[in-house]
Amino acid sequence: MIEWLPHINVSLNSLASVLLIAGFLLVKFGHERAHRNVMLATFAVSVLFLACYLTYHFQVPSKKFPTDTNVAPLAARYFYYGLLLSHVLLAVTVPVLAVWAIWKGLAGDRIGHKRIVKWAWPIWLYVSGTGVIVYLMLYQIYKV
Repeated sequence: MIEWLPHINVSLNSLASVLLIAGFLLVKFGHERAHRNVMLATFAVSVLFLACYLTYHFQVPSKKFPTDTNVAPLAARYFYYGLLLSHVLLAVTVPVLAVWAIWKGLAGDRIGHKRIVKWAWPIWLYVSGTGVIVYLMLYQIYKV
């Protein structure tokens, strides 16, 4: 079962990305209740992702990006590590920003909610999207 977790994780990350975009569109079209429900679902998906991610990494050592240039060109390795660095640094902010945004939104503090979401939403979407790219590069494109 543990070997399936990376594939489950990428599915959850992909779903979170789709839900984030849906939540954005819903609020832009004035569907506040649907927006709230979709964003709470997005948060639940992200919490499930985090649980699966931590379970996997407590069981399995980190998978290394290939160093053999016959498998992955040097440019791909530099791109991967740059992307991974930005992904990890921003990922640590997502739980705090998401909880803060949800708190403000559910409390009815629209101004505070909008102020936080201006940063939280693009960071969350970037982290979810780059998580998919990291998976593709590590487990599909340049797998060893």
